[in-house]
Amino acid sequence: MATMKALVLTDYKRFEYVDVARPEPAEDEVLVEVRACGICGSDVHGMDGSTGRRRPPVIMGHEAAGVIVETGAAVRGWAVGDRVTFDSTAYCGRCDFCRAGRINLCDDRRVLGVSCEEYRRDGAFAEYIAVPQRILYRLPNEVSFSQAAMVEPVSIALHAVNRTPVRLGDTAVVVGVGMIGVMVVQLLRAAGCGRIVAVDVDRNRLDLACQLGADAAIVSGECDAAEEVRRLTGGRGADVAFEAVGIAETLAVTLGSLRKGGTATLIGNVAPSVPLALQAVVTREITLNGSCASCGEYPACLDLIARGTVDVARLISAEAPLADGATWFERLYQRQERLMKVILMPHVESAAGKEQRQ
Repeated sequence: MATMKALVLTDYKRFEYVDVARPEPAEDEVLVEVRACGICGSDVHGMDGSTGRRRPPVIMGHEAAGVIVETGAAVRGWAVGDRVTFDSTAYCGRCDFCRAGRINLCDDRRVLGVSCEEYRRDGAFAEYIAVPQRILYRLPNEVSFSQAAMVEPVSIALHAVNRTPVRLGDTAVVVGVGMIGVMVVQLLRAAGCGRIVAVDVDRNRLDLACQLGADAAIVSGECDAAEEVRRLTGGRGADVAFEAVGIAETLAVTLGSLRKGGTATLIGNVAPSVPLALQAVVTREITLNGSCASCGEYPACLDLIARGTVDVARLISAEAPLADGATWFERLYQRQERLMKVILMPHVESAAGKEQRQ
């Protein structure tokens, strides 16, 4: 049995870099040699068991890119050596939602690197991963593996913007400018928003959001953020707002920032349920959009990255060997540094590994 190295969550808050069985691709799958895989915020939140969607033992990781090294017998249009990325969602392709093109709502949806009550599917914090050919996307020559590992969060942001009636000159508010929020800021700028207001508790994130397209920044907690948005808009409120956190406080700011008849698109879902200002939503005719994952936006995102419309390189804080992954997870979990995105690279040797060889 062929083996490979993988970073395994063996218990909550415990990672081990160990040998595991190398996956064998099914007839409609390819085996990808993983060159880069990003640590997602959902992985960091999930490592302590708080989300219920990373149950040990599991190989996490769903923001990845690499090279095809083997193809199943039924695979067509893909060859060994192709540079690829892949959707984080392994959709079935057969259910009503898939046939309607709404693959993110697939009845048999499986997310790479997720282990929960309904299913378990190992992810890409490993040297190799087997994935269905239907979720593959070819990389443009201009896009590196590390940049391609950022396509998944870009696609989530683009799906949210695509679900929102954004018009040229609109005022938009983005509440929470972590990874997804700052992507939303860049995409709203590309979509022609007249004014973009970023709201967050972290001044460093707000500074980055302004560098990448936001016109104004509000430090939530130092003022009434919704009231400040209304002040900036002459008392009217924003046309559209995006919630990229998923807790009660940020939802309240999002809804309070909108004008009458405005639209709120909800991306964050840290909390399973939050209070809703029902009467305000009803009497002010606020439209609420849920936005789940992405739905075929990968090609557009790859093009946006290749053309430089979306800058993902600015968001990569570090590139590190997969063998050092446990250390980087701990740094992210403790929020000890100003880290945005850490990319783990399975085929880059760690310093400790080099010393052992010597």
